[in-house]
Amino acid sequence: MQIGMTMPVMEPDLDATVLRDWAQAIDEGPFSSLCWGERIAFDNPDSLTLLGALAAWTERVRLVTTVLVPQLHDPVMLAKALASGDMLCQGRLTVGVGVGGRHEDYQAVGADPESQTMRGMADRVAVMKRVWAGEKVTDSVRPVGPAPVQAGGPPLLVGTIGPKTVRSAAGWAEGLAGTTLDLDVAKQNELFDVARSAWAQAGKSAPHLATSFWFALSSEDARAQVHRHLRRYMNWIPAEYVDAMAPTTGWAGSQEELAAVLRKFAEIGTDEVQLIPTSSDIEQLRRAAEVAADF
Repeated sequence: MQIGMTMPVMEPDLDATVLRDWAQAIDEGPFSSLCWGERIAFDNPDSLTLLGALAAWTERVRLVTTVLVPQLHDPVMLAKALASGDMLCQGRLTVGVGVGGRHEDYQAVGADPESQTMRGMADRVAVMKRVWAGEKVTDSVRPVGPAPVQAGGPPLLVGTIGPKTVRSAAGWAEGLAGTTLDLDVAKQNELFDVARSAWAQAGKSAPHLATSFWFALSSEDARAQVHRHLRRYMNWIPAEYVDAMAPTTGWAGSQEELAAVLRKFAEIGTDEVQLIPTSSDIEQLRRAAEVAADF
């Protein structure tokens, strides 16, 4: 099993130095992927702009969006931006996409709320794949470029925690870019089994099975750190609901305890766990790297 690391893009008071330091430290290893997510009505950096910077700041690690919401973008422009990112990182890009759970992000960009469905996402993915294949999707003299380095475009993962979404994506996705809130390994394996079955029925090779969870490595207030992060990140949910779920959401503890949790995910055939930091303190990254080195 591989271990990926998510950039602290949802943390407050970021600047270029913090982001570059994290990117370069992740690239040094032993992490398999460098991940980052998308929000609009929030103060995180723009995901596509960040892609260009990450391509320049790193040389080895795979770059994975977890996740982009295609319905928030024009699909042709999104395809062009991602192909450009794939070119800049020399074919290290994987694109996780999801429907997105925040209506305010759709409203912020004037996106059609009726498109906030799996069908709305699949339709835009289909356009992106046509662009990456070099098809002319408009009456332009030349097709939209550049061509991605990876033939047919970057691999696509579907961001999901539900079986219906998994089944609907089997025709176009290479696997899952999932997340687990409560680290229930048995429940996660049930979703993996849905994916394994759906991919087999679609006549495809086994799906890439990735999941993620929030983490805080031991300090006196590790659980409080997770709680503070959730309060900030989940600002579209009433605070009392976040407070109720915080004690059992994500993970907090020692390096040894983190390794034990990761081994449980390895036992069910997880291909990759992508850790999500709840602090921009790079010491958290360094301590997680010591754990990841054993996988």
